[in-house]
Amino acid sequence: MDFFDFHHHKKYKSNGIYNLDIEQIPADFPYSIGIHPKDINEENIERQFGWLKSNFTENCFAIGECGLDGLVSVEQKIQEEVFKKQIDIANDFKKPLIIHCVKKFYEVISFRKIANQPMIIHGFNKKQSVADDLLKNKFYLSFGKPVLYNLSLQNVLKTTPLDKIFLETDNEDFNIEELYIKVSELKGISLERLNERILENLETIQHG
Repeated sequence: MDFFDFHHHKKYKSNGIYNLDIEQIPADFPYSIGIHPKDINEENIERQFGWLKSNFTENCFAIGECGLDGLVSVEQKIQEEVFKKQIDIANDFKKPLIIHCVKKFYEVISFRKIANQPMIIHGFNKKQSVADDLLKNKFYLSFGKPVLYNLSLQNVLKTTPLDKIFLETDNEDFNIEELYIKVSELKGISLERLNERILENLETIQHG
């Protein structure tokens, strides 16, 4: 059985969504393209947006990573402007958004009202109350390696509806199948059913 990796950084892995780093050229399989908060270059921001827009191909699955990060040196006002522009692009091109968020979840939630497309928080590993607020605002949550060992996060995953879940390796070096097996156990469903549900979720965010 093949297991879809919602967000990864492995260039030659085709069954998933490859995160394109800034200024990279797209691959011949599904990828996401965006301006990560840490990569924002205020002096060259127009060129960065030019790169983003000129690298849309039929394999572009999503806009991202984009979002807000409370730990990077880029001023929050600039981050918010760049994030909003990417939401506008996602709206125009009808692409879901893969969100990077560090210590700015409520600010990210405030942008939900201007996004017409699905928004997925990648690498979610926060507490139940944050998950509840995100789900209430119609976000999807993509979980990664910490689910294998973090008991608190396992409890969050148990309460997250199946139709709001994705699974990813991000930049961790492990087999995504391990994560699918763990989540099927936590959810009390078969591996086959979990796999089907993830693919259904993909279809939903891609086509509505």
